[in-house]
Amino acid sequence: MSDPGGGAPSAFQQAVAALDAARPRPEVTLSPLPPPRRLAPYAHALGAAVSAGGEELADGRFVLLHDPAGEESWGGDFRVVTLTRADLEPDVAADPLLPEVAWSWLTEALQARALPRDVPSGTVTRADSAFFGGLAQRPGRAELELRASWTPAEPADVGAHLLAWCGLLAQCAGLPPESSGTPVTALPRRRGPRPG
Repeated sequence: MSDPGGGAPSAFQQAVAALDAARPRPEVTLSPLPPPRRLAPYAHALGAAVSAGGEELADGRFVLLHDPAGEESWGGDFRVVTLTRADLEPDVAADPLLPEVAWSWLTEALQARALPRDVPSGTVTRADSAFFGGLAQRPGRAELELRASWTPAEPADVGAHLLAWCGLLAQCAGLPPESSGTPVTALPRRRGPRPG
């Protein structure tokens, strides 16, 4: 159910309102997506794209799930599910520490906003593509994909969880951090347009 009105529980309506009120940095554009129908009785989904200089650098989606009866595997009745994708320079993709570093960016983004969470899980995947035949003129491509989910300790703070995730998305896109606080390592920006 994507419509938070009508028969949706008030806790879910408040969480969706918090998501709608979140304002990420200017390079990140949020847009509504059809929510998944089979994962929970109530769901709200947003797509995100990071652009700079007219070029899309990363994209992803942020989904909020709610089951008023609770889910044992979630450790609660709300769950955040995310997907983050960004193209990489091949030498960065070959770094054996990339999965651990990318996962740490997510945990650090949440910690920086003091957002407690339970039952975190996820995967970091890197994929290399080589092109042949009629596509042989294209340079090789490498992509990072980070799938993560966690249970927000305070569902009312889910807007801050969205902003933390948008910060991760921008970092994966190679953008510098918004503030001059602790040093952050960003991925080198990729070359060429992102394939559609």
